[in-house]
Amino acid sequence: MPRTAVAAGALLVVVGVVAYAASGPGASPTALIPALLGLLIAGAGAVGLRGGTARKHAMHAAAAVGLLGVLGTVGQLVARPAAGSDDAGIATAAGWATLVVCAAFVALAVRSFVAARRA
Repeated sequence: MPRTAVAAGALLVVVGVVAYAASGPGASPTALIPALLGLLIAGAGAVGLRGGTARKHAMHAAAAVGLLGVLGTVGQLVARPAAGSDDAGIATAAGWATLVVCAAFVALAVRSFVAARRA
């Protein structure tokens, strides 16, 4: 699971940096939110890779950050069409990518937690 966390975190960092770069000059720093989520998840994954007693806590923290990413992104995607913003293309694509990566990571984490509990 720690390797999955690092991979998901790296994907989110790429999503955030690409969204920020594609937004052009004067891009809002909020485009980097997926990158921040990715750094937190990857950091927890790196702690989990070290093993020991911190692994379980690190993976639960990573799953919690992923869940916050899902909830925050859903809220953003629901609010965006209502706001009627013109730059919806890049932001919406980044939002969907963030949602997919975070949701997949949370699903894999929950599956891993259940399997560990049964073992």
